[in-house]
Amino acid sequence: MKNVLIIDDSPQIRERIATLLAESPQIRIAGQAGSGHEAMAAVQKLHPDTVTLDIHLPDQSGIALLKVFKTHYPEMVVIMLTNFDDATYRRRCRHLGADHFLSKRLEFEKIVDTIIANPTH
Repeated sequence: MKNVLIIDDSPQIRERIATLLAESPQIRIAGQAGSGHEAMAAVQKLHPDTVTLDIHLPDQSGIALLKVFKTHYPEMVVIMLTNFDDATYRRRCRHLGADHFLSKRLEFEKIVDTIIANPTH
């Protein structure tokens, strides 16, 4: 069972992701966060093995959070999910340890398969 934390500033996007994930018996939604502050607290409390992480959050960059997550929780799978499907963002996220980088516009439906395909550490 994959325990997933959904991190996105948009309640609509979080709900859309939750709806997709709820369809899989292999995934359990550990929680949701709408800001960097909420995300840090949720990761510390819930210990998810996977997070979907938006690049732009209202109080800090998702890229900065990625760096913190991979430093303190290297076993956690981080799936960057963004509307900013730019090669520079992809390279930066990969360099910082993102396991996956998905475009909200082009690859949204791949979230479930991407989560399931990752081995639990």
